[in-house]
Amino acid sequence: MPESMNSVPSASDIHAAHNRIKAFIHLTPVLTSQTLDALTDCEVVLKCENFQKTGAFKFRGASNAVLSLSDDEIIKGVATHSSGNHAAALSLAASLRKCDANIVMPENSSRVKVEAVKNYGGKITFCKPNLQSREETLCKVIAETGAVEIHPYNNYRIIAGQATVAKELIEQVDDHLDYIIAPVGGGGLLSGTSLSVRYFSPGTLVIAAEPEMANDAWQSFMQKRLIPVNNPQTMADGLRTSLGSLTFPIICENVHSIFTVSEESIKKAMLFVWEYMKIIIEPSSAVAVAALFENKNFFSGKKVGIIISGGNVDLRNISF
Repeated sequence: MPESMNSVPSASDIHAAHNRIKAFIHLTPVLTSQTLDALTDCEVVLKCENFQKTGAFKFRGASNAVLSLSDDEIIKGVATHSSGNHAAALSLAASLRKCDANIVMPENSSRVKVEAVKNYGGKITFCKPNLQSREETLCKVIAETGAVEIHPYNNYRIIAGQATVAKELIEQVDDHLDYIIAPVGGGGLLSGTSLSVRYFSPGTLVIAAEPEMANDAWQSFMQKRLIPVNNPQTMADGLRTSLGSLTFPIICENVHSIFTVSEESIKKAMLFVWEYMKIIIEPSSAVAVAALFENKNFFSGKKVGIIISGGNVDLRNISF
């Protein structure tokens, strides 16, 4: 493992990650909406990772992690636990190296995400929908297979890969961004976003968006200690995980604020984007849009970037 990947990714690490994965990922578009600007009194740009391979930003980190491994490290495959997006991303990334992807998924994972993992060749083991069951089941799978664990967020190679989202956004937008809003679950995207902003756009402030029903990041951020979440009941299924020991310190050092939003606001934000922007985003992405709607006065008159983290929705099981 490169020495730098035993520590917080540097600017050169993020550049290296981007160079490593750019042949395999999509350069996702940045979209705007005059209606959204008018409703929020902001100039808003959306970095649309719902158009990324596997339908979410997760493929960036997964491909960076897998492509960084040596042939000896990869020979027995990779393994992880994930509610869906990282699972699909790691399954596809493993196919680039022609190795097995052993995936532990909560039994309440959405049908569309389970099917995606299967389609990308992942081997699924189901577990109870809590962190303890995820980790215990993953330990058993690794003991049985000898696979290398690729944690969904508590891994510096993952963080470096996810940082390329904000790096691209900064490069794609001509004018300076006052704020970038990113959703937070385990913190891989948020910590990576905050590092890219620190290195490549230091005048920009990073705001995290989190469901009120899964507000461990907000609690941890405010109390400056890790507070895990236990079986949260939010529709934003990609944000039901707790912050990691690697992501938390980066977030504490580089994130300006964390805003929590209600379940009703998440629904309204998702419906707004579907109806007015004609793109499909998942609830976890809508959390970031909801944070803008719920805090219009805070963002008024500013240029705001929002990271749309993914678009994997089970259309047969959605209700507004």
